[in-house]
Amino acid sequence: MANTAAVPAAGYGEDGVYRSPRPAVPIASDPGLSLTDLILRRAETCPAALALVDASTGDALTFAALRSAVLTTAAALSSRAGVRPGDVVLLLAPNSVLYPVCFLAVTALGAIATTANPLYTAREIADQVADAHVKLVITISEILPKISDLRLRTILLDEHTSPSSDATLYTDLVAGVHEMEYRRPATATSTAALLYSSGTTGTSKGVMLTHGNLAAATAMMTSDQDARGDGCNVFLCFMPMFHMFGLGLIALAQLRRGDAVVVMPRFGAVADVMDAVQRFRVTYLYCAPPVMLALAKTGAALKEYDVSSLRFIGSGAAPLGKDVMEAVAKNFPGAEIIQVL
Repeated sequence: MANTAAVPAAGYGEDGVYRSPRPAVPIASDPGLSLTDLILRRAETCPAALALVDASTGDALTFAALRSAVLTTAAALSSRAGVRPGDVVLLLAPNSVLYPVCFLAVTALGAIATTANPLYTAREIADQVADAHVKLVITISEILPKISDLRLRTILLDEHTSPSSDATLYTDLVAGVHEMEYRRPATATSTAALLYSSGTTGTSKGVMLTHGNLAAATAMMTSDQDARGDGCNVFLCFMPMFHMFGLGLIALAQLRRGDAVVVMPRFGAVADVMDAVQRFRVTYLYCAPPVMLALAKTGAALKEYDVSSLRFIGSGAAPLGKDVMEAVAKNFPGAEIIQVL
């Protein structure tokens, strides 16, 4: 017989389940719905809104342009690179505007995206390629020497390189290709991504994430904004997109919500971050504890920048000390300092 005891709104109930004090997050129940669907739909609800911006160049994609880029890339991957549903495509590159475009193009085909740290050694890359049964690699020319022995079809995201005969420039891949008509490629239970663990207890292990997993996770990741009734926010993303932090929490989740994502290849200097915050009026900044420590120590240099747009600074991936949080709060009095993940 089911346990009919009263369950508290928050905390542990008699059923042994811990419940959050926050309201339940509604999850789409459509068995054919994918995260790809949810993001591409933004081209209908807010076509002219900014989706992705390159912090270095200012080049940007609206949600309408993002949809077009995703479906054009998907058509090219299918017709010119032979990617089929169920194939595994490796994204091996630093952050860029094209990173989420390629990820969504792969999933739009019903194929599976796997990601890897571009700083991996040739051996580490080869191990993941073998384990995941990778068919094609999307990377940059700098990484080519580390994957040359794999003899895989390779797409280069660099715009100004002279690739070897075994690699194709992304610009050449999509040249003259018309965007495909989008059809739902899979069900909610089909695998969309194969992300690898950090390997802290041994060899990295592939974690299969379904379309339903990603749709549910991204709804949860943006529920705080929805609960507050936020309008569109602007997120700065220098956390690596090969990791769930940068890819899931920032890029995919915020694109799903209709927020703008300003992309930096990596964290370099606090000045670069503050400059991006000022130029693009960033409202959300997610980072890891080492960056928070740098923000705590930045001091007088902040006076050179207008960072009044920042409303939230969140740290994740490891615990953050109270003293660091208080120092960051002092430097950014207009922002709420939070611990995430």
